[in-house]
Amino acid sequence: MRHLLLSRRFGPLFVTQFLGAFNDNLFKTAMLFLIVFHIMAGDEVASATLVTAATGLFVLPFVLFSGLAGDIADKRDKATVARFVKLAEIAFMGLGAVGLWLGSLPLLFFVLALMGVHSTIFGPVKYAILPQHLAEDELLGGTGLVEGGTFVAILLGQIAGGLLGLAAGPVAIGVALLGALAARFIPPAPAEHPRARIDWNLWRSSKRALVANFSTPTLRAATIAISWFWALGAIWTGQFVPLVRNILGGTEAVATLFLAAFSIGIAVGSVAVGRLLAGRISARLTPWAALGMAVGAVDFGFAVHGLPGPAGGVADFLRTPAAWRILADLFVIAVAGGIFSVPLYGVLQTGTAPDCRASTIAANNIVNSAFQVGGVLLIGAAIARGVEIPLALVAAALTGLLLIPLLRGIKV
Repeated sequence: MRHLLLSRRFGPLFVTQFLGAFNDNLFKTAMLFLIVFHIMAGDEVASATLVTAATGLFVLPFVLFSGLAGDIADKRDKATVARFVKLAEIAFMGLGAVGLWLGSLPLLFFVLALMGVHSTIFGPVKYAILPQHLAEDELLGGTGLVEGGTFVAILLGQIAGGLLGLAAGPVAIGVALLGALAARFIPPAPAEHPRARIDWNLWRSSKRALVANFSTPTLRAATIAISWFWALGAIWTGQFVPLVRNILGGTEAVATLFLAAFSIGIAVGSVAVGRLLAGRISARLTPWAALGMAVGAVDFGFAVHGLPGPAGGVADFLRTPAAWRILADLFVIAVAGGIFSVPLYGVLQTGTAPDCRASTIAANNIVNSAFQVGGVLLIGAAIARGVEIPLALVAAALTGLLLIPLLRGIKV
């Protein structure tokens, strides 16, 4: 792994995507903290509504523009696309810093939408470019590093956004500048047909990408399974704060500890799967990983109910054996998640022709977004009707068992 991180074929891309994921979450978290604790302080309904709207607004560009993003990445040099996106990020973060300073909700939401567009366009690039720069036996390891790095960047960005407050604006500009600098060192990744025309029709480009994915059984299965995994991640991480605060009686620091255990576990599993499969693209471990997530979730449910009293702060929480069991379960679920998802991305990267690889990733991103929104809405509705959060989380993880026949049908 170290040789990849230090190579120009991969290192600049890794740094670029890591800083981008960090900045997305730095700005979004700082913005949400400003809304909840300052702009809408004392109005729980309004603040909750705006937080939900912010989440939806960030996801919306993935639904609208992913097809176009894939078409652009397939028909233009992917390194050039990455550089353009990173330059745009500098301007976006400049506007974001102004929005945070002024406390302007319209400007903050506008910038959040722009960052969603930024991530939408860069998303197909960061996965589709890897087969052009990495050898076949390096692809799984590189994909694992990208996915693992993304989760760690999300964690660090969220922590930094909560700690920095208004100072997040200038920091985000600096991070964007570093990202643009790193992108300049990404080696060229020319398109197969650079003179092909880009289809700027959003509906047509998205429909074409989705039809291509779902007409191929292997790509269809991989897309559905990856999308389920991202929906599960959104459901679990989205419920950490209410679970800790309302069920366990803990502080926000304990919720952050949950997020850390989960994010680090994803990173470990994402990197480890390359070694487990000896660098070979194969889906043979994914059914076992789905089973591992289900077993870990069931034990997590029992462990939560086994906590002897209110969690309190981190120090108080960690004094009980049940707390360590909870964290171990979260880590196991997340490690299994990394082992589950990374090979499926490898299937998407290698299961299609080079000239439409980015569109395949883009179609996956569209379905991912739909699954995440649908999953969060369903779990929210269940909890609103009285289902306990731990039970809802366990049930969500158990749905992965339904995917095992689909996963066993992936002939890679």
